[in-house]
Order: sequence, then C-alpha cells, then structure tokens
Amino acid sequence: MDEGRRRDLHSPRKRLTGTEPESRSQVSAMSSEHNAQRAFVIFNPASGRGRGARRMDELLELLGKHLPGVKHAATKEPGEESLLADQALADGYGLIVAVGGDGTWSNVADRIVASGSNETVFGLLPAGTGNDFGRNFGFTGQNAESAVRTLAEGRVMEVDVGRIVSGGTPVGARTEVLRPRRGRHFLNLVGFGFDVAVIEDALGARFLRGELLYKMTAIKNLFSFPGVALELTSDQPTVVGEQLMLTISNGPFFGGNFPIAPAAELADGLLDACAIGNAAPLTRMRLFQMAEKGNHVRSPHVSTRRSGAFTVSFSAPPKYEVDGEVWQSDEAEVVVEVVPRALKVMVPG
Repeated sequence: MDEGRRRDLHSPRKRLTGTEPESRSQVSAMSSEHNAQRAFVIFNPASGRGRGARRMDELLELLGKHLPGVKHAATKEPGEESLLADQALADGYGLIVAVGGDGTWSNVADRIVASGSNETVFGLLPAGTGNDFGRNFGFTGQNAESAVRTLAEGRVMEVDVGRIVSGGTPVGARTEVLRPRRGRHFLNLVGFGFDVAVIEDALGARFLRGELLYKMTAIKNLFSFPGVALELTSDQPTVVGEQLMLTISNGPFFGGNFPIAPAAELADGLLDACAIGNAAPLTRMRLFQMAEKGNHVRSPHVSTRRSGAFTVSFSAPPKYEVDGEVWQSDEAEVVVEVVPRALKVMVPG
C-alpha cells in the first residue's frame, strides 16, 4: 500500500473520533501538567477474547469524565493499533493510551519509541488476557475508574524497553503493518521454546482465559513439548544445550502472574534472561510449581543471566514470543538489547 493511500485510510477525519467535542477549555481542565497536551486512546476490541469490546462503553464514559476532550479509535484487525499510534504521533497527541493486553500495549509502545519522541507519554488500560506489564504498576483490570484516573492524575515514569535487533515477521500477519522488520521494541519479554508452544496452543482454546488458560495449556505442554537446543551468549557465561524454555525479560512477570524473572527491574538498564533446562515431565512440573512464586531460579536446572544485550543462536530460524504474540525469526541468531529509559509511562501517583 503506498504512503498516500495509507494516510487517507487512517486520517483523523475517518478514523479518530471523540468522546466529547474537543475544546481548549476541556483540554486545560486535565489535572496533570503532562495532560495539558491532547490525549488519544486506542481500543483493541478483540483483546482478552472480547473483553476489550465489552469494556469500551464503560471506559469511554470514564474517559469523558476524567479526560474531557479525549479522542479515540478502535482497531478492526490485528496490528492496526500500530497504524493508529503512528497517526496519533503524526497528529501531535501528547498522551497516547492503549486499551488491551500485553500485545496491544507492546504494539503501541513500539511505535512511540520508534518515533524518537521524547515528549509523548504512554498510558495503558488493561483489557487483555495476561496484562503482565501492567502488574508492575498495580493495573489488574479490576477497577476501571482507578485506571482511568491514573491517566488524569498519575505521574510519569521513564522505563527501559527491549529491542529485537535481528529481523522477524509476526505469525499470522494480516495487515500491512505486520510485515518483516528489524528493531521491534518490546515492553515485557521475548520468549523461546515452551513459551511459544503454550501461546500457540492457547489460541485454540474456546472457554478458558486469563491465568487459568495459561496454566491449563502449560500443564498440557509440560508433557509434550520436546525442548529446544540453543546457545545464549552475552557478557556473562554462555548457556548452551537443550532447554525447556528461555525468556529475556524487561519486567518480572509473564503468563498471567508468573514472576519468571523475579529480580528484573524496569529502569535498571539491563535485561534478565532465564533459561530453564530440558528435563523429565515430573521435574518440569516441579519447576512450573516453583515458578508460581519465583522460586524456580534456585533450581540447578535454571540458569539466569543479567546483561544489556543477548544473542540466542539456533540451528534454524526459530519462532519466538514478543509480549504474548508469536513471531518467526528471519535468522538463526536472534539479537536482543535493552534501550534504557526509552519510554515515558503514566503510572499511579
């Protein structure tokens, strides 16, 4: 699709709507200094297996109450939040909010960081399955008004993000934004092996959701996933051999509430790798139970590393997870690095 046509498809006249008519008096009524700039909200109705759609009316009412003049748009297909974020950035919105789960948040945050903007603030409203990144700030999706009030009355925190330097392509790409690319940023983690198998299996589940969905699909794959051979290199000792899974984390949580990297911090300028060695099913089960409390890192089957950059090498280009979404690497080596304090996030005051 050529650039002119893309701008037309996603122009503010066609795509961006408001909860209330925007005026200078409404914008100036925003209670925090950063909210003196205009706010734009991106909804993903498909997030959380339809939870995003069910929460739209409630959230729009609350947004109109706490952020008068806010504009919004809703995605119609996977990945469209990235296009809407690009348009909002081009239109000069100072606060860009993503409503969904980790995948939606990640896609929007990626575009903010990639834009090079030092002024744009990122806000998040939980409506997804895991909401792992939001747990760092106490966002669980249980209190919608509290989350919206944070957008109006919270404080700005600068956090690190990760970046996948090597090339990859989202699996199941259906829009022109989901194309092969290099330099994809992520908020929470990149995962290899068992992690990817669980996500792909969960996509076919009809009835379960949230933490229960992850636990049930994880237990199933504990007995069936064959393991993966890899080599993890950094400025720390190399990890090599058959692994059940490998995660490279910016934040501590994944899979709904598992502290897979319990020592990870969002603003330390480092990423935390956790390699869980391949093992028999019963040992895997014990490690899975230990991981619920973050105690797996004490096991001799687990290797942890902390560094600003990692290279993961395979015999062939692997699949990997990026904040809950599956990608296919273009290369047999996947290079991941930290970008310190690259994103401003609105968090509770």
